[in-house]
Amino acid sequence: MKARWFSKAIKSFAMSELEARKLKYLTTGTEALLMGVLIESTNLTAKFLRAHGITILKVRDETVKLLGKADLFFFSPEHLPLTDEAQRALDWAVDQKIKYGDGGEITTSHILLGIWSEVDSPGHKILFTLGFNDEKAKELEPSISKPGC
Repeated sequence: MKARWFSKAIKSFAMSELEARKLKYLTTGTEALLMGVLIESTNLTAKFLRAHGITILKVRDETVKLLGKADLFFFSPEHLPLTDEAQRALDWAVDQKIKYGDGGEITTSHILLGIWSEVDSPGHKILFTLGFNDEKAKELEPSISKPGC
C-alpha cells in the first residue's frame, strides 16, 4: 500500500530543510521537522500548537539552547540528509496511515505525532520543555484522519 502526502505536510517538510539550513546544521532533525510544521502556519496542527503556547520563536530558541547554533561556513548539499530520529518519525507517520488504512493523506498531525514518538529526539525534548505532553498528543490523535491537519 502506498501512502499519499497532504500538500501542507510536504510544504512543512520543505520548510524544515530551510530551517535546518538557517541554523547551519548539516542534517534535518526532528527539531527542524517541528519548525517546518509551525512555519507552514495554515495547517491545523500549527494552530493547535500555537493555541497551546508553542510558537516558532520558542522552538527556535529551545533548539539553539539544546543543540547550539553551528558556526560553519560551507556549501550544503541540495537536500540535507535526515537524522535517524527524523527518518523514524516520518516512517512512524507513514506506518500509522497505512496501519489504519482509512484513505486520505499523511498530514502534519502525523508528522508531529511521529516526532512525539521519538522520545530521545531533540524535537520531543523541545515539545516537552514547551509543555506538550501525552495528554495533548491524545487530544491531537483523532484529527490525524481529517484533511487539513
